[in-house]
Amino acid sequence: MMKFSCEKALLQNAINVAARAVAPKSSIPALEGLLLHAADGVLTVSGYNMQTGIRTKISADVTEGGELVLNARLFGDIVRKMPDDVVVFQADEKNLVRLRCGDADFSILGLGAADYPELPEVEDEFSITIQQTLLRSMIQETAFAVSNNESRPVHTGALFEVGDKQLTMVAVDGFRLAIRREKLERIDGGIFSFVAPGSALNEVEKICEDTEDPACITLGRRHILFEVGGTELICRRLEGEFLDYKNAVPRKNPISVVADTKAMIQSIDRVSVMISDKLKSPVRCLFDHDKVYFSAKTGNGEAKDVCPISGEGGGLEIGFNNRYLMEALRYAPAEQVRIELNTGVSPAVIVPTEGDEDRFLYMVLPVRLKAAD
Repeated sequence: MMKFSCEKALLQNAINVAARAVAPKSSIPALEGLLLHAADGVLTVSGYNMQTGIRTKISADVTEGGELVLNARLFGDIVRKMPDDVVVFQADEKNLVRLRCGDADFSILGLGAADYPELPEVEDEFSITIQQTLLRSMIQETAFAVSNNESRPVHTGALFEVGDKQLTMVAVDGFRLAIRREKLERIDGGIFSFVAPGSALNEVEKICEDTEDPACITLGRRHILFEVGGTELICRRLEGEFLDYKNAVPRKNPISVVADTKAMIQSIDRVSVMISDKLKSPVRCLFDHDKVYFSAKTGNGEAKDVCPISGEGGGLEIGFNNRYLMEALRYAPAEQVRIELNTGVSPAVIVPTEGDEDRFLYMVLPVRLKAAD
């Protein structure tokens, strides 16, 4: 038995959030569902796919507490199509559920909550608190470089390093590296580090709002808990040896130029018109005095563009994957960046122009250029 009522918009939002962790297809029918738990004026909606679990709470008028599981897709579709009003939810002892809202009336069959696996408990060993908006931007500005190659599972996540009142996030995929740092408000438990799966971080980014309200990250022995507002996301830690990123980045580069981020993205974007999945080609970059010449040549044709920079490029010619170079620039949280270069086969390092030296660093490996056409 279970009975509650709540606002349709609140319920729909809770379903949308928790359903992100529901397995679309599973040999355990309960895992294709959402666990609803009603008690003491609170409705908790949970989704879990054995890797990531999301639990979110909303206020509800609970007349009879209880819990059961409903198919996530069907329940979500029903609530989404209901009029904007108060949803009345009633379940009997056979898990037959009646949903009413305005003139709409649905009856569906649920499953007993006993079949639903428990979400892991996360022991509170270490934790940090950070503003939601900051966590969201840090994930956005590193997660694009997370690897999707399963042969090195630890690199399919991002490294979080906590120490000295700051958080460092690192992602690497063999072709590029992204590092972001921010000061922290609160650290409990001293210096620690962990690797969180990229797939879970994408969900954390969606749950975080553009607000200075806190998000709390708690590290357990095997799991990580992200608490954002009334929502909790629990995911497994990735084990393994993460790249020693401090020694992977060459910083004694003889060439250093400053570029307007937007202008350089637009130049690369223009010459990328010639590049497609079928006709791949690196973007050829010639760094000269106060200018960089971009070009791309494929069976489609040839494109050239010039982007103003400040500094001396010394005539260095180097090739890059257009997407990797463009993404590094696009996610760099600055209107101007410094690009450090060495040789045509050394990585490019993209850092802030001044002051915030430690705030971000992107590294992109070059692509070998064939002899000039």
